[in-house]
Amino acid sequence: MVSRVIPVDSFDLVIFGGTGDLAKRKILPGLYRRFVSGQMNAVSRIIGAARADLNDASFRETVAGAIAEFGDKSLQDPAKIAEFLARIHYVPVDATGTNGWAQLAGHMRGGVVRAFYFSVAPNLFGDIAQRLHDHAIATPTSRIVVEKPFGRDLASARALNAVLAQHFTEDQIYRIDHYLGKETVQNLMAVRFANILFEPIWKAQYIDHVQITVAETVGVEGRGAYYDTSGAMRDMVQNHLMQLLCLIAMEPPYHFDPSAVRDEKLKVIRALRPVLPDEIVRGQYRASDVDEDYITHSENEGSRTESYIALKVHVANWRWQGTPFYLRTGKKLRARTSEIAITFKQPPHAIFDDVTGWNENVLVIRLQPNEGMTLSVMIKEPGPGGMRLMNVPLDMSFAEALGAAANDVPEAYERLIMDVIRGNQTLFMRGDEVEAAWAWTDPIINGWEARGDKPKQYDAGSSGPEDALMLMHRDGRRWREISL
Repeated sequence: MVSRVIPVDSFDLVIFGGTGDLAKRKILPGLYRRFVSGQMNAVSRIIGAARADLNDASFRETVAGAIAEFGDKSLQDPAKIAEFLARIHYVPVDATGTNGWAQLAGHMRGGVVRAFYFSVAPNLFGDIAQRLHDHAIATPTSRIVVEKPFGRDLASARALNAVLAQHFTEDQIYRIDHYLGKETVQNLMAVRFANILFEPIWKAQYIDHVQITVAETVGVEGRGAYYDTSGAMRDMVQNHLMQLLCLIAMEPPYHFDPSAVRDEKLKVIRALRPVLPDEIVRGQYRASDVDEDYITHSENEGSRTESYIALKVHVANWRWQGTPFYLRTGKKLRARTSEIAITFKQPPHAIFDDVTGWNENVLVIRLQPNEGMTLSVMIKEPGPGGMRLMNVPLDMSFAEALGAAANDVPEAYERLIMDVIRGNQTLFMRGDEVEAAWAWTDPIINGWEARGDKPKQYDAGSSGPEDALMLMHRDGRRWREISL
């Protein structure tokens, strides 16, 4: 199978915060990979903008270093890197002042797509948007990309949306969530809506429950002070896990276009039932033989911020009435893995007498590592001796199924930035969607703060606090093992 690469139109992409960590780790190496693939044409340009006093040459050294350290090792071609660097420029800009904006305006060209990536703190969004407008740098067809966090509650999300709306229309604003750029996440929509096999049974009548897990082995060291003001609920559930839940639970859109897809996702968020106190488990990792605890990493002795959270969520509509969604995410867990597991109900009548411990059919969508899908089914165990059943996986690993083409699949940031250039907002969150997510999240956070709940302790390298196991056990279910 050969991967098909469709070039995008010529563009000028300005990266505010171009010397920052996200730009060096993800954005710039990803753009280089798109350049090597042939998706960026010869006249497109990338312009870094930040406070650092650099010029084109010194910024190009920074970009070259980022590609060497964080880029695809198989693409470290000096000739290609030199060709890519020729498209890199830099303008020193003061986001809150006047310096650099006239120079940036002078760099802009007509006849190409203008996109502005706000890889900066949200408190700078308004200043940058205002100056792009004041200096006539942004045009009515320009696009802006904004990173999370999209506020820390409903009030701040509304204020942030209002600030951006002063100078940009909703169809110019691209709120990026890199989880939606993952190949497997998009394949989830293809599996659901391009195959008759699953959609008829994608409902409470046939699905027992759904588990969504995002587990990380890293802690919060190095960013503990920031993380302590956020926590797992704000950092992961309100955005990443919410988006995965929406894609699982949404109704089929009338067409695969941005408005239709986001309309259906919004309906899911608005249908979420309030979460009860006994449907939430929060945790903090404690010290191990080889690492310090969350309290030390957060530098806050009295911290009640969660590094782990598990929730039981209900979508109150006809399709999902009675089918719970179990969400969990945490730091310092046993393995780094992200997956969605849809567990189907058992057959209504068992015709095989010798079956003990029936294993359910489970569709597992793996987001990381080893992107792919697995469907477990019951078959006859080989050999004589009667009808003995066993559970086996039908495995579709993208690397195996697609062969060499799997190596050409864009990473999440690459795909999403190219979608910005195309003007395709399907995989980006709309303003009302963000606000609806916070409207559901705020009462949960306010509730545990009002009760004075403390996170439960759990061992680093484990699967989380014991109370999270009980959240499932009470319902006669079990979490899937967190493993590589």
